[in-house]
Amino acid sequence: MPLFGNTFSPKKTPPRKSASLSNLHNLDRSTREVELGLDYGTPTMNLAGQSLKFENGQWIADMGLSGGVDRREAQRLRRRNQQLEEENNLLRLKVDILLDMCQRPWVSGSCILPSSLRPPPSPT
Repeated sequence: MPLFGNTFSPKKTPPRKSASLSNLHNLDRSTREVELGLDYGTPTMNLAGQSLKFENGQWIADMGLSGGVDRREAQRLRRRNQQLEEENNLLRLKVDILLDMCQRPWVSGSCILPSSLRPPPSPT
């Protein structure tokens, strides 16, 4: 153990092995893609029986495989459904008003109906 000497002496590193023994790096791009499987295609997934594919930054329903409805069509159907529900509510309100209008004259005894539908006058 030297007094003023360096006690640290690392082992000599072994020489590196040769690069790659494979010749795949010499192949052209298309052959390399076929050999290494780098052609992934569009990402697809299946959620609850609905097949989706990723295109232009958005997940779109794949029409061919599952027969699903695409996003724009679903949005159009939702708008149409809401429109029909509003129309249905308006028609229900009109029917309620007409029934109410028709019941009031019956109570007072002066309903405007054709004579064939009018009840006979009560003998008083």
